[in-house]
Amino acid sequence: MKASWISRSVGLFIVILLVAAYCNKSQKETTQEESSSTAFGDPPQWAQEAIWYQIFVERFYNGDPTNDPTPADMEGAYPFIVPPDWQLTPWTHDWYAPDPYFATLDTMVDGYGNPFTNFAQKAQLRRYGGDLQGVLDKLDYLKDLGITAIYFNPLNDAPSLHKYDARNWRHIDRNFGPDPKGDVALMDQEDPTDPSTWQWTAADQLFLDLIDSLHTHDIKVILDYSWNHTGTPFFAWQDLVEQQQASPYKDWYWIESWDDPSTDSNEFAYRGWLGNKSLPEIKETAKQEHDGPLKPFEGDIYSQAAKDHIFAVTRRWLDPNGDGDPSDGVDGYRLDVAAEVPLGFWREYREVVREVNPDAYLLGELWWEDYPHKLLDPEPYLRGDIFDAPMNYRWYRAARVFFNASPEPISPSAFVDSLNSYRSNIREANNRAMMNLTASHDVPRVSTSLFNKNLYKYQASASNPDYKIHKPDAATYATLRMLLVQQFTYIGSPHIWAGDEMGMWGADDPSTRKPLIWPGYDFEPEQVHPLGIDRPVDTVAFNDSLFAFYQGLIKMRKAYPVLHSSNLAFVLVDDENELLGYSRADEESEVLVVFNNGSSPQTVTLPTKFENGYTTLIGPEDFSVDQQQLTVTLPERSAAVYAVGGG
Repeated sequence: MKASWISRSVGLFIVILLVAAYCNKSQKETTQEESSSTAFGDPPQWAQEAIWYQIFVERFYNGDPTNDPTPADMEGAYPFIVPPDWQLTPWTHDWYAPDPYFATLDTMVDGYGNPFTNFAQKAQLRRYGGDLQGVLDKLDYLKDLGITAIYFNPLNDAPSLHKYDARNWRHIDRNFGPDPKGDVALMDQEDPTDPSTWQWTAADQLFLDLIDSLHTHDIKVILDYSWNHTGTPFFAWQDLVEQQQASPYKDWYWIESWDDPSTDSNEFAYRGWLGNKSLPEIKETAKQEHDGPLKPFEGDIYSQAAKDHIFAVTRRWLDPNGDGDPSDGVDGYRLDVAAEVPLGFWREYREVVREVNPDAYLLGELWWEDYPHKLLDPEPYLRGDIFDAPMNYRWYRAARVFFNASPEPISPSAFVDSLNSYRSNIREANNRAMMNLTASHDVPRVSTSLFNKNLYKYQASASNPDYKIHKPDAATYATLRMLLVQQFTYIGSPHIWAGDEMGMWGADDPSTRKPLIWPGYDFEPEQVHPLGIDRPVDTVAFNDSLFAFYQGLIKMRKAYPVLHSSNLAFVLVDDENELLGYSRADEESEVLVVFNNGSSPQTVTLPTKFENGYTTLIGPEDFSVDQQQLTVTLPERSAAVYAVGGG
């Protein structure tokens, strides 16, 4: 009798627990459903309101010198050798001045047997020790600047400075956290193919703490991944190299020929990204060739096991504790070399991501169709089934040509035609979610880009003796201010490559990746040219005036919602006088933006939506509004912004 009563009681208790668990699950799902306003095919609302800041952690700030990289941590990264006298590069070092170990490299060859003949090769060995603690240490700086979203370059564990050569995708880089050796020991205990064995390393935990801190300050976080290739230390690649056709990962990569053990030579050959053998490519059901223009192509990743692994890593960072509430995870992903991965895979990838977090943002690197002249039209990726937006290189190249006459001048009407053309075949929701960038880790810093009149990115490295690598002049900074006004008032979300707001300059990779010039640091003057030719001697220091200008633009963008929520109407297109003006307005507010791109002052008249109440946000205070017309005299090469409402 007693046993029967206990049995019934236990059974009833279990039923109660199951009902409670179901109710909690249903309530959580309902709450998540109610909190998400994003349809599957639409970008999240927060993306069009974002002010992006891109962080390359290794060069951001060294907050914890105890985790600095060692030669052992660099094994597997180009150049595949580390000289015996290698050492960390001082943060304040003259960028082009040789490190002491550069002389040793002159007597060595890289892993491909090539001698070290240029600065770019040698700079791949540089490490500065930037880490996640450094980002945490600079949270007050980020809040003071005013940004609302961060795009992190890859944080996955990798031997290189750039981290696109993943050693593994599932963990944060060992040198970005507080315990590199302990993290390696934990990783060695795992089965890489079994997510149930994956643990949280100290670096992982620090990243989760960082996400929490950023979310507390209403800053979104997206993480950069390349599913197109891995590094050579990646577990699947290591097993494949050792076991050849017997490896369970033989279908993960593009293998061109296997080694024949009956011969003395090694016939093993494979496809590396753009021929780079340090980045073996993941195999797809169709191949994107690089011998002609790139085009979107149908297909999928060949190996289901490889896909499952990618999806497991993706879910891991979207919802770290797996409780169905993604608020503790990243808010989306930036997907590297996205045009080189088949459309079918990306469609399934969106389903995986949006199932975990309906408000996640997917950003594709959709860049060149045919370098250096034609940029890819991103429309096939923006139909609601793949990405929310691309990195908007097309906007920047058009704006750079207009404001900088690079490589040749164009008229205001030609600029307007370009902008309208780029938006014409894309849904408005996706246009508003664009990441409008002026620079990144892959192109020269914006000030250096404007300082030179070359074709966009073409021959833009320090190895070109005609490319100006020293501090830009005053005229360049005047052009930069016009460009920034356009960036922060145009359709889409503005993006800042960390350091541009500090006044940094630099040529294309690797010189766009200098360590950030934080206030209080005493930098060596830049006076060495990597080609040994003469150059000006430049003082390297934080630019307070430019930082304040960025702050003002960000405050303006936040204060006037029409800058991210309204349509844009061009109200002045004057080719003869090189004038351009447009309006961003709704029923209660208007922001008028006008540019004098000419070399002499001009008096400008713009139609206004309202009769009065306009104030100066940027530009001359002396203006008049009469009969719904605003009149102002603009200095040469300048921009002005006037507004009513909002604020």
